[in-house]
Formats: sequence, structure tokens, C-alpha cells
Amino acid sequence: MDREYLHSTQDIDFKFYQNEKDFVVDEIPMGEFLGRGNYLILKVQKVELTTWDMIAIFAEYLAIPAQKIGYAGLKDKHATTTQYLSVETKYEALLKKFHHNQIKILSTTRHSHSIRMGDLVGNRFSINLYELDAIDAGKIEKVARKIAKSGLPNYFGYQRFGRDAGSIEQAREMVKGELFIEDSKLKSFLISVYQSDFFNEWLRERILLSKESGSSEFVLLSGDVFVSKDGKLSTPKLIPSKEFAAKKIAPTGLLCGRDAFRAKYDAAEIEKKYDDEFLQEKGQRREALVYPSDINCKYVKKETMLNISFTMPKGSYATVFLESIAGKNYSAKDVKRDKKSKKR
Repeated sequence: MDREYLHSTQDIDFKFYQNEKDFVVDEIPMGEFLGRGNYLILKVQKVELTTWDMIAIFAEYLAIPAQKIGYAGLKDKHATTTQYLSVETKYEALLKKFHHNQIKILSTTRHSHSIRMGDLVGNRFSINLYELDAIDAGKIEKVARKIAKSGLPNYFGYQRFGRDAGSIEQAREMVKGELFIEDSKLKSFLISVYQSDFFNEWLRERILLSKESGSSEFVLLSGDVFVSKDGKLSTPKLIPSKEFAAKKIAPTGLLCGRDAFRAKYDAAEIEKKYDDEFLQEKGQRREALVYPSDINCKYVKKETMLNISFTMPKGSYATVFLESIAGKNYSAKDVKRDKKSKKR
């Protein structure tokens, strides 16, 4: 199902590619590392590898189970990405001899505990957009700043659903009991695909509703579930427009499952269409909007290229931001440069 957006530059057709030069990601850790403790923190850079691939390489080199290596989040494969890993300090000497063509240890420090999933603030992206003139580049920067101010619909990007999005149908069949999956990791992945697809469909309807009302902002409904900056969920009786405008709270959508906080009143009428109350896995809420920040644009006339760098909160997708700017949906095939084409 198509992802809909509130702001775009639909008359501008730019290109971007997910590769090591044109798509760069730097993880922003939760806070400062102590510089002492029983865990070694590695700042690593990887090229054209998934996070799982990289962890498997370190696990094999250190002769330890992959579960012994801590990490905060998964990073794109087709990119140059920097992130943090943790291992016990007893492997420090061995890691000084580590060498791999696609992985570089940039620095090390120590900390009191291992890195856990979610231990990051967000990610900093630097992406090259091609086939643009200076006027189009200016329009893109203007729309990007408008999105950052009013909020980006927090869709799950195409990466969530596998290369051809076939995992969505597979997930539905598994949940219905028509497909048996034995592998626990695959089963967990398909459950997340199932929840994510429902969330995206719900968010699309809410964006269309906002557009139909003539608003260029996300329209709130009575019964919406909001999350505050400290992570508390609430359903106020009155629509909290002022708090929303001040970015003190954000509306959320449902990732269906047990024990999840559900919407009420008008918001519930839409939400229940994208719910599965019989799903046994734990449900949760996801912010409907996120706010890209620290946007910086640099146009290179000689290459008809605009470099756009920005920071995104954890769990959100840079490609969704680019989709919103372009007013179109991308797939993995759209952003892969043909190997035969000229390298930039």
C-alpha cells in the first residue's frame, strides 16, 4: 500500500542511491561512555554489510556466540555506517589485531555495562541527491525544513518488508495459521512485519484524512493516544492542540498485540480497522510523527548533486524523509545503482 505524505516537491524528480559513497549513517549513542568498566565499547565503521553480518564476523573472530556482542540498532547494508558495539574487556588485545576489508574499528573505550538494543538517541544521515539544478535544490531544502517543522509521518520504510514486500503476505498467512514457521528469528521478523504493515495502513488513512480536511498538518482526533517526552501514554478528554504544537507530546499509532494501550472515541473508529486483538505477541505504540533536525544542504553544481544531512530519531527511516520530499514511494530496486553504470 502506498505511503502518503503532507508535504512534497512532486514536480522535482531527483535520484538517490543506497551505496557506500552516497548513503552515510552515523549512530548517535544514548550518552557518554564512562571510560572505565568491564566492557569494551567499539566504534566501528562498516561498508556494504548488514549489522548481523558484521556481528557474525566479530563473533567468529573472537570465537564467542553472537549474543555476547552488544549493539544498539540495525544499520543499512548498502551504505557506509558507523555504530557502537560492546564486548567484554578480555578481548581487547585480540581486537587490536582485527582486520577486515569492510569493517574498521575507529576507536575504543570502556563502559560499565554492555550496549543494549535501543541504546541510541538516533542517527545522523548524509545522503547525495542527483540530477538537480540549483533551483530544484533550493526547493528541496525549503520543503525539508517545512517537514521538519510540521512533522514527518513515521512510516516503516520499504526496508522493513523485505526486498519485494513478499514478507507481508507470508506474515498474514502465518498469523492465520495457514503457514507454519519453525525458525524463531523468522517468526519474530514476520510478526513485526505484520504489525508494521497495519501501522502503515493506519497512518496512511490518517494522512489522507488530514489532507481531505484541507490541512497541511496532521489532524488530531478525540481519543488519540499521545506519548510525552518521558514515554508516558495518555488519552486526554480534550484534544491537546497546544501541547502538540509545542512538540511536548506526539500522537501514536498501534502496533497491534496484547496489553497495548488502545485509542478511544473517534480515533478508535479508525484504529480498530488496523488491529488484531487476537495476536498473542505483545503490542505497543509508535509515534505517528517524528521531527528530522539539524538539516544541512550543500549543492555541488558540477555534479548536479545536493548533499543533504540531517538527524532522525531512533526507529525512523531516512528513506521515508526522502519519500516525503519527493512525494513518491521508493523500493529497494529504485535506489540501487546498476553496477555497469558509471561510478560517481
